[in-house]
Amino acid sequence: MAPQYQVRADHDADTIVVYQAYAPAIADAALRAGRFVTPFSFHRMTWIKPSFLWLMHRSNWARKPGQERVLAVRMTRQGWEEALSRAVLTTADPAAVTGAAVHVQWDPERSLRGAALNHYSIQVGIGRDLIRAFTDDWIVGLTDLTPQVRKAAALTRTGHAARAQRLIPAERPYPLPQELANLLSPGV
Repeated sequence: MAPQYQVRADHDADTIVVYQAYAPAIADAALRAGRFVTPFSFHRMTWIKPSFLWLMHRSNWARKPGQERVLAVRMTRQGWEEALSRAVLTTADPAAVTGAAVHVQWDPERSLRGAALNHYSIQVGIGRDLIRAFTDDWIVGLTDLTPQVRKAAALTRTGHAARAQRLIPAERPYPLPQELANLLSPGV
């Protein structure tokens, strides 16, 4: 049984993969440039999610308007941990949340079919003050997962969940430094 609050992600020694869903114009421009460029907004918070299935729930498997394209964003672990070190839980004092460079919230993790599970997935909102660091310094690669998403969704809808599951990126516990784990844990 998974701990109630644990970061699970696709990661290696140097990088972590987070997911985002965008309108085609934003995704296409980013993929052409190899990084986020206009029409991506550098003036509002952007939310990154290391849970693929949580993003599938949020974007309705890339069918929600404005979220038709799913990108895997590979970023440095150094950048990820820098963002987390500046985070405030969205359940904190409203004044602290308003002034925070990064917001963190925990939402129920999702199953392949979208059911809420009994453990939580982290969502990280990168604020305006850090967006350029995120887009220009921390990201090391972008991959369009939209065809894979559509195939997995179709397999799930037609009763082939085991085949769909093989298309889901593998995620395992991310080794957060203890001070970050303490900062991000609700109720600590």
